[in-house]
Amino acid sequence: MSIAPHLQASAPLSGVPHGVEAAVIAYSWDLMLFDRIGERVAQARAALEGRVSREKHRLLATAVQIVGELRSSLNVRGGDPLAVNMSDLCDYMCRQLAAANLQNRIATLDEVSHLLREARIAWVMLPPEARVTHAAAARE
Repeated sequence: MSIAPHLQASAPLSGVPHGVEAAVIAYSWDLMLFDRIGERVAQARAALEGRVSREKHRLLATAVQIVGELRSSLNVRGGDPLAVNMSDLCDYMCRQLAAANLQNRIATLDEVSHLLREARIAWVMLPPEARVTHAAAARE
């Protein structure tokens, strides 16, 4: 079931979501980014197996860009340990994706896929209070 219709109906008149609404939007956006990264990594793995290096390169470059988008949504200046750890993980994944692209290593792509799955599970399990805090920090 999509929550999009509910978000439009409950959006504040000012057009800028606040509180719980902002948390739902930011949280959903982050989950979508996790999913898109995973899709690109899986597609790049298939391209690597099929020896389609241009496609592999394009997909991994896109995955790195999406990881960067996820990382930019984090408020590391606020000192939030979750944000700092996630930022470090994003940095590591970008380096691993670049290495996999250069070295044509499927094992490295598998490692990144595993890390993404684990991070996504942890993100889903965040308590609602942390989601509201994350959304507030993302707006700053």
